[in-house]
Amino acid sequence: MTAPSRTSEDRPSVAASPVSAWERIVGMFRQYAQLPRLSGGWYIFLTMLARLPLAMLTIGTMSLVTAVTHSYASAGLAAGAVGIGSAVGAPLVGMLADRLGQRPVLLGYAAANVISLGLLLGACLASQEPSVPWIVAAAFAGGFTSPQVGPLSRVRWLALIGRKRGSRAGMNDVAMSFEGTTDELTFVLGPALVGVLAAFLAPWLPLALAALLTLVLVPLFAVHPSVAAVQGSRNAPSGTTTADTPGGAGRLRLAMIVVAVLAMVCMGTFFGGTQAALSAFAGEFANPELAGLLYSAMGLSSAVMALSIAAWPERFRHGARWVFCALLLTVGSALLLLPLNLGGIIPVLLLLGVAVGPLMVTVFAIGAQVAPAARMSTVMTALSSGIVAGTALGYAVAGAAAQAGGSHPAFLVSGSAALLLMLFGLVAGRILKALSR
Repeated sequence: MTAPSRTSEDRPSVAASPVSAWERIVGMFRQYAQLPRLSGGWYIFLTMLARLPLAMLTIGTMSLVTAVTHSYASAGLAAGAVGIGSAVGAPLVGMLADRLGQRPVLLGYAAANVISLGLLLGACLASQEPSVPWIVAAAFAGGFTSPQVGPLSRVRWLALIGRKRGSRAGMNDVAMSFEGTTDELTFVLGPALVGVLAAFLAPWLPLALAALLTLVLVPLFAVHPSVAAVQGSRNAPSGTTTADTPGGAGRLRLAMIVVAVLAMVCMGTFFGGTQAALSAFAGEFANPELAGLLYSAMGLSSAVMALSIAAWPERFRHGARWVFCALLLTVGSALLLLPLNLGGIIPVLLLLGVAVGPLMVTVFAIGAQVAPAARMSTVMTALSSGIVAGTALGYAVAGAAAQAGGSHPAFLVSGSAALLLMLFGLVAGRILKALSR
């Protein structure tokens, strides 16, 4: 590897003046203001809305299947099938996008997903006694054909930044921060929208709306002019190599990608475990319906802190950032084991969110840094599918633990995932250090 060229800011002979917190905040907003200039203004809103159907899919399936079968077990099977389908199908979306370009893949998957959601609605509503196996199969298809707008949008940002002359390397972190915040917001808004529509209008309406949004918004995302930056994967995103790196460096990059994907599985396990544990926790106070509201507190602080990454000092490297955030996540998870009431748990959840947002942004940024340009979509979708698979795992393990012993054993599941994240962070730091030599 060639050593990076040194700028005037890197030379020890020039004294660097300290940067105040206010200057960092102003600089952060200036960096975010560059994003619409890179992509075109309405892309910001399009990429937010186009991923909303996926955020609605799991809980929308659970709500509808519960309503038509009157069985939480059947609803859980269907929701789990959505997650498994998405986890299995997402890397395939990425591989196809790397080979064929994003436009044809997104258009094809949008059509397939609308058909799958139609089959799911039909399996649930066609008869008074729906067939659970058919429902589960259709739910799997719905997850498997999800267009994966979020990961592909990350790839698009990296390519847009890479082809813009004079773009700072730090803009990659800015784009990843924006994407992380967008994910958090949509995965708070999506379930809330499902709850309102299912409770006040009809339980089938959320899935019908998800299909309609996919039919309209995903094709718009597919044909947006920004797709030219990645069409056919001919442009190397900033901070990546243009071909697979041979020899020891190539093996180190592959090892780093594997560690990042495993870390995202742990991240998902933390999410699923925490959600299951909060359901049990709220139920212990005879308010199980508050579990979603409690979880949203973590999502709120996570979204805010994900945005703040652009203001973090550049000398706070990715490896150190990963370990620091995972340590904070582990400490916060330990606090969940204290005797808390409904009011007392909210500050702990806000603290957890402070670590979650920056940690996810960091892992995605590292994935973008080490992935070969020709495999960028594959890596981004693999990282996202790791979260989905881990969430299903966390739900299953923590749910069983909560059934057997209440919320405390369930919180141990999410705490264990946080501890593993810290261990993976230490490994990642060593790999990144070796790559920098």
